Amino acid sequence: MLCQRVCQFGQKLVRRRPLETRGGSESHLARCLSTMDLVALGVGSTLGAGVYILAGAVAKDKAGPAIVICFLVAALTSVLSGLCYAEFGARVPCSGSSYLYSYVTVGQLCAFITGWTLILSYVIGLLVLGASESALVTKIFTGMNLLVLSFIFLSGFIKGDVHHWQLTQQDYELAKSGSNDTYSLGPLGSGGFVPFGFDGVLRGAATCFYAFVGFDCIATAGEEARNPQRSIPLGIVISLFICFLAYFGVSAALTLMVPYYQIHSDSPLPQAFLYVGWAPARYVVAAGTLCALSSSLLGAMFPMPRVIYAMAEDGLLFRCLARVHVRTRTPIIATVVSGTLAAFMALLFELSDLVDLMSIGTLLAYSLVAFSVLVLRYQPDQDLHKNEKTEVEITEVKPEPEASSLASVPETGNSKTLKSLCNPINTIPTRKSGQTVYGCALLLALLLTILCLILAQWPSLLFSGDPLCTTSAGLLLLLIFGITFIIWRQPQNPTPLNFKVPALPVLPLMSIFVNIYLMMQMTPRTWAQFGIWMVIGFAIYFGYGIWHSMEKTSDEQPRASSSQTADKSVPSAEFPYRK
Repeated sequence: MLCQRVCQFGQKLVRRRPLETRGGSESHLARCLSTMDLVALGVGSTLGAGVYILAGAVAKDKAGPAIVICFLVAALTSVLSGLCYAEFGARVPCSGSSYLYSYVTVGQLCAFITGWTLILSYVIGLLVLGASESALVTKIFTGMNLLVLSFIFLSGFIKGDVHHWQLTQQDYELAKSGSNDTYSLGPLGSGGFVPFGFDGVLRGAATCFYAFVGFDCIATAGEEARNPQRSIPLGIVISLFICFLAYFGVSAALTLMVPYYQIHSDSPLPQAFLYVGWAPARYVVAAGTLCALSSSLLGAMFPMPRVIYAMAEDGLLFRCLARVHVRTRTPIIATVVSGTLAAFMALLFELSDLVDLMSIGTLLAYSLVAFSVLVLRYQPDQDLHKNEKTEVEITEVKPEPEASSLASVPETGNSKTLKSLCNPINTIPTRKSGQTVYGCALLLALLLTILCLILAQWPSLLFSGDPLCTTSAGLLLLLIFGITFIIWRQPQNPTPLNFKVPALPVLPLMSIFVNIYLMMQMTPRTWAQFGIWMVIGFAIYFGYGIWHSMEKTSDEQPRASSSQTADKSVPSAEFPYRK
């Protein structure tokens, strides 16, 4: 009895939401956002005031002129997650972003964890306008911000000097002798284009990665986009490309205008224009900073009420949070609660702590979306899955073969197991192949976590040739490559989509690896704060969500109706496998 209850409780934790929209559950939100609105939302939330500050801080102390490479690496890393979001946006065009994606693929508990961490990531503010009004305001501020950044980009190439990418020790000594102590000189490194080496580029790329956080807010607008299957993938890809061009252009202009070791960390661009003799341009930069702050604030505040609304509508949070305003057709209660929670968190925590917590939540969400794409692509269609279950049921009713034929089954099965994994017979996904991919993906996530832990905590031992670390890393890589090959050999779902992630399973696995590695860079203090937030979330889930989930009722109703139909049409003796 106890074992049965434990199994039932475990089944509740892994309940999955159907991929299609629930019957009769039309969206209560207004479908008013075009592709251009989504691009403006993504660019506005991603391209914030950090573009005016981050480039200077990274260039001065970590990368020098090679900061352009840092932004390129960070952009490519973000594209890995962006492509996964784009496929899910085309597959599941509903409100909730990675929360819903995890619910469809991994299960209810993992979806709640994702949604709860997303709320932590979006805890910065409040949005009370309707979606169309806020999109208009965001487009205005984003457009002005891009104009200012274009001015900075052109100014850098007009007033810049290519010699600033080829600085030497002699240049550094001249700058030190002519310094007027208004700012401190940064380190020279080895000079040249990559003064701090490859390690500096990687450290700079890890910092620059957070400059691209924010594009996932596009995926939360699935129920408010006019054509989500087309608009969401286009919006994500275009917004990431625009942001990369802006970061690349600003960082190149900055390092061309002023030597990297003379960059002012607190206000790099105004001081750079002062250095080249264009002092009035500082006011243009100030206007651009205000526009960037405004668009980033609107973009960052947009998703949080939508995630709370999606979780409340599924029953994992209190149902009152799913109430929609009659006129604006926005989640009004969730919006008010979002603002209250944001104000409370801002009162208790320092901004730096909130930023680190946001990073953990975002990286975890990115990893789960990549995992979901990897698993879902290899799952059979639901109709095919039902037919396969019917075939299994019919097979179970057939009489058992004779003992002589059974004797050879284990030997044959053991000899063909590896062959069936590496060279499956079916060309379309089956229930067995889907379960194989699911298990392999879980094992890969564990192996990648261990590998990232070794790389993050003991890099010196690994690269110095320590036998234990080197052997462990080598075995992990062999296992990872082998399991990846098994997944690659499984048949993929042929269902046509407007966008699919290319090069499966490599790209999602690369995204998971990078995200986990960056999470390992967080301090113990940040992990402790994240643990407290998750304890509060688990208290809500196990005290309320697991008992009020919509999947609980949807699971019970089909089970009851199917059993009634079976009793009417077929004698119960023919269905011994039914509980």
